[in-house]
Amino acid sequence: MSKSTGKKLVIVESPTKAKTIRKFLGKEYTVESCMGHVRDLPQSAKDVPEKFKKEKWANLGVNVNEEFTPIYCVPKTKTRIVKTLKEKLAEAEELILATDEDREGESISWHLIEVLKPKVPVKRMVFHEITKEAIQNALKHFREIDDHLVRAQEARRILDRLVGYSISPLLWKKVTYGLSAGRVQSVAVRLIAEREHERLRFKRSKYWSLTGSNEKDGIQFESRSHTLKGQRVASGKDFDSETGALLKDKVGSTVWLKEAEAAQWQESLKGKDWVVDDVEEKPISRKPAPPFITSTLQQESNRKLGFTSRETMELAQKLYERGFITYMRTDSPNLSTQAVQGARDTIKQLYGDKYLPAQPREYSGKKSKGAQEAHEAIRPAGTAFQQPEETGLNGGLLKVYELIWKRTVASQMNNSEQKQVSVKFKVGDALFSASGMSIEFPGFLKVYVEEKEEDTADESEVRLPKLKVGDKVKCSKITSNEHETKPPARFTEASLVQTMEKEGIGRPSTYATIISTIQDRGYVRKVGNALVPTFTALVVSKLLKQSLPDYVDLGFTSEMERALDAVAQGDMDYVKYLTSIYFGNTGLKSQIEKQEKAIDADQSRSIRLEGLDNLNFRIGKYGAYVCRPEEKGEKEVCASLPETQVPGDMTADMANKLIDQKINGTDALGKDPVSGLPVYVLTGRYGPYVQMGDNDSEKLKRMAIPATLTPESLSLEQALALLELPKTLGTHPDSGKDVKKGLGRFGPYVVHEGDYRSIPRTENIFAVDIKRALELLAQPKRMRGRSAPLKELGIFPDTQEAVQVHTGKYGPYIKVGAKNISLADEMKIEDLTLDAVLPLIRDKLATGKKPGKKAGPARGAAAKKSAKNKKETKATTA
Repeated sequence: MSKSTGKKLVIVESPTKAKTIRKFLGKEYTVESCMGHVRDLPQSAKDVPEKFKKEKWANLGVNVNEEFTPIYCVPKTKTRIVKTLKEKLAEAEELILATDEDREGESISWHLIEVLKPKVPVKRMVFHEITKEAIQNALKHFREIDDHLVRAQEARRILDRLVGYSISPLLWKKVTYGLSAGRVQSVAVRLIAEREHERLRFKRSKYWSLTGSNEKDGIQFESRSHTLKGQRVASGKDFDSETGALLKDKVGSTVWLKEAEAAQWQESLKGKDWVVDDVEEKPISRKPAPPFITSTLQQESNRKLGFTSRETMELAQKLYERGFITYMRTDSPNLSTQAVQGARDTIKQLYGDKYLPAQPREYSGKKSKGAQEAHEAIRPAGTAFQQPEETGLNGGLLKVYELIWKRTVASQMNNSEQKQVSVKFKVGDALFSASGMSIEFPGFLKVYVEEKEEDTADESEVRLPKLKVGDKVKCSKITSNEHETKPPARFTEASLVQTMEKEGIGRPSTYATIISTIQDRGYVRKVGNALVPTFTALVVSKLLKQSLPDYVDLGFTSEMERALDAVAQGDMDYVKYLTSIYFGNTGLKSQIEKQEKAIDADQSRSIRLEGLDNLNFRIGKYGAYVCRPEEKGEKEVCASLPETQVPGDMTADMANKLIDQKINGTDALGKDPVSGLPVYVLTGRYGPYVQMGDNDSEKLKRMAIPATLTPESLSLEQALALLELPKTLGTHPDSGKDVKKGLGRFGPYVVHEGDYRSIPRTENIFAVDIKRALELLAQPKRMRGRSAPLKELGIFPDTQEAVQVHTGKYGPYIKVGAKNISLADEMKIEDLTLDAVLPLIRDKLATGKKPGKKAGPARGAAAKKSAKNKKETKATTA
C-alpha cells in the first residue's frame, strides 16, 4: 500500500482544465484528469457482465424489473486512467472532485467515488470560471455532491437508453438494419423532414411590382408601389403556399399584379407628378441583445462565423478550460456583479461615458425551473475583460472569444437611437412608398450587431431628403419587377437550435451532439448551410409518426424535459416516472410489442411525395430507390436513387428518367474500339458513372465521373479515358517504379509507391502526364483540409521526419510526421526553433500517447441512490 505524501488529489475532466488549474494551486495539490466519464452503460452486448447476459433486459443495460437499476461498466479505454487515479489517490490525504457544476459534472464526480472507493476525506469543489480568484474562492466553499442532480442525470441517461434501444430494433425489422432512434434525435429528424414536405407542397406564385427612381435636393432614393386604386399591391406574404393563390382574407383588398397589368400601369404613370402625400417620422430606441447562453452562442456562431454547433462548443470548451471564458453550458443570461463591473469598466475605457448607461442592465431569461446549467451567462472570465487582441489566441478560438467579448460588452452599453422616416407619394391613382432610417446615436452598435456582421454602425442607414406634404420629387425611371414566392427555408443549424429551444426539446448542452448524430446516422446531409433530410429520414419519420406518435411529438418530448427537471429539483420520484413511461398499456414496452405485429414491413419502407402520386419511394438494404407501376399489369419497375438526391428537389421527370433508363437501357455513347463493347453514361446510388459493357458482360467495367465533368456533355473519348483509370503514366526517375493517375473517394490523384497527391480541381485529369505527375509528387504533402505549414523547423533527428508549425482550430501546434503536439500559450511562433521544441517532442513521444488525439468526455450515466429507495443491486465491472 502506498504511503501518503500529504498531498491533496484534485480530479477534473480534461488535461487542459487540469493544466490551467495547476497554475492557481500550490505544491500540496496534485491535479489529474479522468478524461470524462469513467463508467457508463454497456455500449454493446459484449460489455454486459456474464451474469446478466441471459436476462431479457440485458440488451438495454438497465434492469427494468428492479427499479430501473443500471449496469455500469468501466470501458476498456478508461481502465488505465482508473488505475492511475487509484495509484494517485493511494498517495493522497484528501480527494477534491472539481468536475463541472452541471448534471454531467456532478454525475462524473459521483461515479469517481463509486469506482475509486476513497478512504480519505472527499470534498466537492465547484466554479464557473477558471481564474485564480475563482479557484481560491472555491477552495473555501466546498459542498457535498448534489444527489438530486445525480439522479436527474441518471434518469435522463436511462430514459434515453430505453427509448433508443427499444425503438431502434423496430426500425431494423421494419425499415432496414443499422438505423437508430433517440428521444431527442427522432424529434429533430421529424422537424427537418416535415419542412421538406412543406417545400414539396409549396406552389410558386409570380407577381409584379413597380419601383421608382427618385431624386430631390441632389439625394437619390427608391420608392416602391404601395397601392393601386385604393388596393394594396400584393407581396410574397399575401399568397397561400400550398395553392399559389391569394390568401382568402386578402381577396378584395389586395391587387395581384400580373406582367401585363404591371406594364400597363407603368406606362400610364409616365409624366405624372410625384407629390408627397404623407410623412411619418418616429424615433426608435434599440436595446442590445442579452449576453450569450449556450443556445444563442451556437446560433450566432453559425450565422456569423459559419461554425457548426459541435465546432462552437468544442472551441468554447477550450476557452473555458484555458481560463478565457466562464462555463459554456448555461441557460441564464444573467451577469454577476463583477462581470457587470468588468463590462462597464471596458466600455468607459474604450468608448467613453456617453456609451455607458447610468445604471447596469439586468437580464433574466426564461430559465426552466430545473435547468441544470450554470447560473451565469457565457462571458469573458475574470473581473477585467481581456481584449481579444491581447489574448494571444488565434484561429477559431480567437473568433469565438471575440464574439463572446463583443456580445458581453455590448449588453451593458446604451441603446442605439435611430430615426425612422416613412413617406408616401401620390402618383396618379397610385401610391408609392419610401422608407429611410438614420442612426442618431450608435450606442451598442458601435461594438456588436446581432445576426448580421457589419463593419460600421451606419452601414444599414438609408437616408431620405427632407420632405413635407405637398413637396414634389423627380422620377427619372419606373421599373417593372418580377417576383416569385419562395418555399419555406430549410433548417440551418442555427434555426434548428432556435426551434428546439423554443419548443423545449432537449437541452442546449446536447444540441451540438444531436445535430452531429443525425448527420452521422444518415438522416440529414448538409448542403451549403442547409440541413437536408435523406429519403431514409422521410421514411423513418413517417413510420414513427404513424406508429409511435408520442415519441416524435413536440409536446410529449417537451413534457419529458419538464419531468426530468422536476427530478433534478427533487419534486418527482424518477423510478415512478420511468415506470409510467415504460410499463402499462400505453407504455413504451407495450406499444413496441403491439406495433411490431401491426406494422406492415413493405408499407413501412416506402413513402409517397406530394405531387408525385404515381411514384413510390422506398428504402432498401442498398439505399433509396424509386418505383412506378408498369403500363400493363400490376408489376413495378424500380431504379436506385443517387445518395446526393434531395427529396424536395425530386421531380417526376427526374424519377421517370432513372426508371426508363433501367427499363430500356441508355443509348450508348459509342463502342470501345479495342473490345467492341458499348460505353454508357449511367447514374447509380453513388452518383453518375461510365460503364463499358452491358450488365451481363463478363468484361464489365465502371468508373465514377469526377465532379469537374458534366455527365450530359461527356464524350466517348473522355469516357474511355476514365475507364483506363488507374493508368500508368511512366516510371519515377529515382525509384524506377510506376507512377499512376487515378480517381478515388476524394477525387483525381497521382500515386507513386503509396505516396498520393491530389490533382487540383482546376486541372484537367486527362491532361496530366508523367511530367506533371512528377511535379505534383515533388510538392510537400498536404493533409485534406489542412493548409501549408507556417514554419519549417527542420528534421527531427530521432525519426528523420520533418518538424513543422501549423495552425488549426485550437491554435498553433507542432507537426512531426503524422503526430500533432500542442504548443503552450506563451510559446510564440516567431521565436520557435528546432532546438526549442525538441524537448517538447521527446516528452510527448515518451508518454506513448498519440499527440493530437484528445479524448473528450464520454456522455455516460450516473447517479447516487439512497439505500432506503434502492436495493444495492447496481452491477459494476469496476
